[in-house]
Amino acid sequence: MEILDSIPFDVDAHEVLRRAHLTKADADITQGARELIEQARQVARPKVVYEVCYVENKRTDSLELAGITFTSRVLRMNLDQVQRIFAYVATCGTELTEISAPAGDMLLDYCLDIIKEMALRTAMAHLRKHLETRYALGQTSSMNPGSLEDWPITQQNELFSIFGDVEKLIGVRLSDSFLMIPTKSVSGIIFPTQVRFESCQLCPREVCPSRRAAFDSSLAEQYGIEVAGTAGEIH
Repeated sequence: MEILDSIPFDVDAHEVLRRAHLTKADADITQGARELIEQARQVARPKVVYEVCYVENKRTDSLELAGITFTSRVLRMNLDQVQRIFAYVATCGTELTEISAPAGDMLLDYCLDIIKEMALRTAMAHLRKHLETRYALGQTSSMNPGSLEDWPITQQNELFSIFGDVEKLIGVRLSDSFLMIPTKSVSGIIFPTQVRFESCQLCPREVCPSRRAAFDSSLAEQYGIEVAGTAGEIH
């Protein structure tokens, strides 16, 4: 297991203001946003913990990673020819959660949310580069518990158990509903693949701001996922 907690991150003020749709005309608000950005710049510390795991005991709809059973037909099929994967938890860091915008200022709250998301994206980019360099990886794909009904969010417990006390390691814990705190955190596995895979390809939900790839009904059929006639329903 390895912790990456010295990840370079400098808040891009122009990007924050652009994404928040703030212009020079919003002088007072822009100044408040810049002060918030400077606070974040001083304390931001995104982090990642990852573990190299070997794939064992492959069954029809399940397999084991680090001796822990995970149940998912899609996961099992994606790892059919894979022997080694990288389990991870990445976060914007608890330091950013200790910053707060003035009470009731929804716009500055939104700016802070943007900064946290940028920190998380930086953590993930750093992890991928680190893995590519250290393990000479070629093309990779990733999967996350809860991104598909086939791999439910309840299996966050199993994924977190690979690392032990994740909160002690990098400050991330699970809520009673298996959501991560801080909210700008992500967990999953990265694995080598010849054909790039995105969970979005198996999800027909039409309205999704996080969509990274178009729904592919033929691919869903290959994975044995039955899609109902009404868009948005997966069985």
